[in-house]
Amino acid sequence: MCAHVLVAEDDPKQAELVHLYLRREGHTASVVHNGREAIDEMRRRRPDLVVLDVMMPLVDGLDVCRILRRESDVPVLMLTARSTEEDLLLGLDLGADDYMTKPYSPRELMARVRTLLRRNGRTSAAPDPVLRAGSLTVDPQRHTVHLGTLEVRCTPGEFELLATMAAEPNRAFSRRQLLARTSGIDRYITERTIDVHVLNLRKKLEPDPRRPVHLVTVFGVGYKLSTADATAPGTAPGTTRAR
Repeated sequence: MCAHVLVAEDDPKQAELVHLYLRREGHTASVVHNGREAIDEMRRRRPDLVVLDVMMPLVDGLDVCRILRRESDVPVLMLTARSTEEDLLLGLDLGADDYMTKPYSPRELMARVRTLLRRNGRTSAAPDPVLRAGSLTVDPQRHTVHLGTLEVRCTPGEFELLATMAAEPNRAFSRRQLLARTSGIDRYITERTIDVHVLNLRKKLEPDPRRPVHLVTVFGVGYKLSTADATAPGTAPGTTRAR
């Protein structure tokens, strides 16, 4: 089931991460980085749910929640680094429907989102969840990758990278952007990790890894997943013929 979610989060990395997970669930999202933009976007788009950070510039999340409650019954999931009982009760008293403290698990966040949407009847039929870039298909629900009819075995990190790029084929991503979208809250992953994943994926996807046509380098920027196709390998390393 899909919905439109407003994400109000002043940390760009956290906002990108939440946006990515929402998209993988089949939802659309608007992302803003301060409380004033959150109020304006809420009035303009009328989202199905608001993921609201407490600590934001211009207008903080508590005041945003207070204003939203005067104008709408939209479900509100608050995020905060504050973990005291008083802070939690204040957020709930202002009308928040749920409350999560940072750092949080993105998967738990998505479970809370699903619960709130179901509880409030704010979902509609979901679009096709399979991501495509030329002959490459990535299925986030089944956690599978196919190149034509060949199944490509990927590590979790490689899969996250492919799913991120397949969601926006032909877009050039910098290493920093890919790192923000694939590392979650793990601070020990570096930009070098992205290069290693790309190197390994090219061995699995490309007819000639030295001349990639799927996962290509954009000089001065980073990488993109191209929709241009070449003849798929007969049985490339790391692939098995799908049954």
